[in-house]
Amino acid sequence: MVTLPLPALTPETLRDLRAAAFEHSPWPALMFTDEGGLISANEAAEALFGHGLSLLARRRFFQEALPEDALGALVRRARQTETPIREHRLVIDLPGQPPFESEAAALPLPSGAILLTLGPRSQAPGGDRATEQIRSVAGMGRTLAHEIKNPLAGIRGAAQLLKTNADLEDSAFAQLIIDETDRIRRLIDRVEAFSDQRQPERQPVNIHVVLDRVRALVATGIGEGLVFNEIYDPSLPFAWGDEDQLIQIFLNLVKNAAEAAHARGDGRGEVVLSTAYRHGARLRGPHSGDRRGAPLEIRVQDNGPGVPPDLRDHLFEPFVTTKSQGTGLGLTLAAKLVADHDGSIEFDSEPGRTVFRVRLPIEPVPPPESTAS
Repeated sequence: MVTLPLPALTPETLRDLRAAAFEHSPWPALMFTDEGGLISANEAAEALFGHGLSLLARRRFFQEALPEDALGALVRRARQTETPIREHRLVIDLPGQPPFESEAAALPLPSGAILLTLGPRSQAPGGDRATEQIRSVAGMGRTLAHEIKNPLAGIRGAAQLLKTNADLEDSAFAQLIIDETDRIRRLIDRVEAFSDQRQPERQPVNIHVVLDRVRALVATGIGEGLVFNEIYDPSLPFAWGDEDQLIQIFLNLVKNAAEAAHARGDGRGEVVLSTAYRHGARLRGPHSGDRRGAPLEIRVQDNGPGVPPDLRDHLFEPFVTTKSQGTGLGLTLAAKLVADHDGSIEFDSEPGRTVFRVRLPIEPVPPPESTAS
């Protein structure tokens, strides 16, 4: 390998290079003062926002008067925490323009200014491809339930009769038939769950009660020998959802995390459950199309070996699994239930650290009653 020496760059040359990188970047980039005023926008940002850019110039993103503005909230958080903040599914909605989703990052600069960059949104579970695959599994579930369950019951019943009068060796074979038919029945039941198109029966749910119950279920089973840690925000409002379905979602995620942590094989497996409130997070509901607040974030983290790179883009698809005995439906069902709650689910994974993030809506606040004068 040949390394060529770089020419000496003067401070003026470096400044010009940085300015050129900002101006000619293919992604929209905007720079704000430490008070939230717009300093500059590159050509890509001007093309994206059009006349809406003048509205951005008049705003003050750090004012608390805009708590529901996702773009302003992102910039404010970066300023307040003095750390880079990134959002994968930020909904940007300016008057006179259709709303759109984008990857967004806010970066505090040494001068005190904030650099905001936007990019194409990465594909998240719940996108068109995942939605179509869930629908296909739903159709498969209805077909399997109708075409297989009845003859399967007949096979099991016949095996039980054979076992009654069989000798020891034949009895073992009959029991094998019974066990396998039961396993197929359980698989069909899981696939059939996708055909349930009923909306969640929503009510206020304490997400910490859900997580504590899930932890208790997992810890007494496959969680034995693992360390469980909780990092909860006690000030969280209630989630708005179906408690049984929320338990199903996090039971799948925590069981997977526990199994991954065990896969270390060194007795140092750990699962971390954490909750937080993300101001300004809004998602587009898959059923109504309306933008809904989904600020409740729940993380399930493990220190296992990580998801193999070749599976990361397909992990939420049906029948994709890292387990030799897995069905590959647990995460797909979790993604469906999260989407039914108008939430989102995504993950990051590397060796030694895998994090699943679920965002959910909170209990709606009723409008104040008007008083007659």
